[in-house]
Amino acid sequence: MEPDRVEDEEKTARVAAIRRLERLSAHLRDEGEGGVGGDDEVGSQAEARGEDGYGGAGDGDDSERRMGVGTIARSICVSRKQKKKILSNIKPLASYLAGDYSLDRQRVYDFFRKNPSLITPAEISKKDHRDLVLRQMLGLVKEANIRPLQYLLENPAKYFAVGEGFGVIDLSLAIKMGVQFSLWGGSVANLGTKKHRDKYLADIDALDLPGCFAMTELHHGSNVQGVQTTATFDKLTDEFIIHTPNDGAVKWWIGNAALHGKMATVFARLKLPSSSSSSMEEDMGVHAFIVPLRSMTDHSLFPGVEIRDCGYKVGLNGIDNGAIRFTKVRVPRDNMLDRFGSVSADGKYSSPLPTASKRFAATLGELVGGRVALASGSNGVLKMATTIAVRYSLLRQQFGPPNEPEIAILDYQSMQQKLMPMLASTYAFHFATADLIKRYADMKKTKDDAQVADVHVLSAGLKAYVTSYTNRAISICREACGGHGYAAVNRLGALRNDHDIFLTFEGDNTVLLQQLILVSCTLCN
Repeated sequence: MEPDRVEDEEKTARVAAIRRLERLSAHLRDEGEGGVGGDDEVGSQAEARGEDGYGGAGDGDDSERRMGVGTIARSICVSRKQKKKILSNIKPLASYLAGDYSLDRQRVYDFFRKNPSLITPAEISKKDHRDLVLRQMLGLVKEANIRPLQYLLENPAKYFAVGEGFGVIDLSLAIKMGVQFSLWGGSVANLGTKKHRDKYLADIDALDLPGCFAMTELHHGSNVQGVQTTATFDKLTDEFIIHTPNDGAVKWWIGNAALHGKMATVFARLKLPSSSSSSMEEDMGVHAFIVPLRSMTDHSLFPGVEIRDCGYKVGLNGIDNGAIRFTKVRVPRDNMLDRFGSVSADGKYSSPLPTASKRFAATLGELVGGRVALASGSNGVLKMATTIAVRYSLLRQQFGPPNEPEIAILDYQSMQQKLMPMLASTYAFHFATADLIKRYADMKKTKDDAQVADVHVLSAGLKAYVTSYTNRAISICREACGGHGYAAVNRLGALRNDHDIFLTFEGDNTVLLQQLILVSCTLCN
């Protein structure tokens, strides 16, 4: 093909792309503003000037690096003047969406730019993935001095903002961070008292004490009140005996357990000597206990602790989930997290709350931050998937009029009907979860009962709705990207697999929605 003809065809394609992008970015111009001209004017001006749409030698690549999410694809086909105009309109919105903690989130990204060897590759084994995620965590905490537990306790909004950054890097990293700081650290901070916080929190925050959150059992997940692991008090030794009575009571899917965890917050049924009979035990309901798992010196399992690897999963294989069995493991009485209930040396139980149901509700209420994190994190996944699909659809061209350039697939109504509602929902969920995070932060400060109830209901509803929506949306985004969306390097498959469990952990979505309906009916009555 002659060089002149090739150059003419490339120029025609660029002009068509400029026209198309002008139509798509028309909403960025104020009404009545002349801007850079209408469709025909833009094409004719660009063709007359002989512009290539990159704004001059060397400008294109640098501008792309400076532009925010969703604008890189557009920058490929517009002139320098158009770029400047588009950027001037987008920056206020981008700044507003980034929120108050964009610089803290940026620290996460900057760390990985400086340490590219720690970025998760598309192809990686389970063993290597687990090792990599641990090194990612250690680098962020030890080198970048990012302190998620400190943020969680002092400024939850900052914690969730940084957590979204972890998810952008690797969802396994985000969830393992959540296990360490929100679940393990959060349970010690929120269910324990001063003696526990003074003893453990500094080491947990510095990642010197990796830990687990052992609530789920093989036979009991959502029904936490039905857990069967026991904690029997022995007055003679002033200890609790942690025991797994049967196979169904084995702690299951416990993050950090298979390889890295040193201790665990274990939820077990508190058994005390009965006041009416020396041979009987009284069941005081589910309480939390700190149980050492491995030696701090040589990492060997303690006697009576047996841990098995849960193996390869559908997703999140950077997390070492394990199954834990306890055989009459003894822990000191002080290891009971006793904010809502304590046991004296003579076996007497006391609590600031009058009933077992109120104690149980207070215990689980302190763990509601996990649902807030999942609602926010799920929206972060939706942002990534939608961005990938929209950018691809701006650039991918298929079909068109005879002897005319092909049309970008985002120009087709069928594609717009797939992606634009998801884009709108992403914005809606962003503001909804931001409001939930603000309410959660206020609740942690005030401890107001009304706020606690509101956050409980909102977190249950948003976690269920956002995660269910995102789960469907990821598959639609993959489909919207055609065969190229099936390539692992584009992350849609990994996002779909890693996010799938969001529908189940921290409360099965069906159960959460039923709770929401129950509360709504109660309020209506």
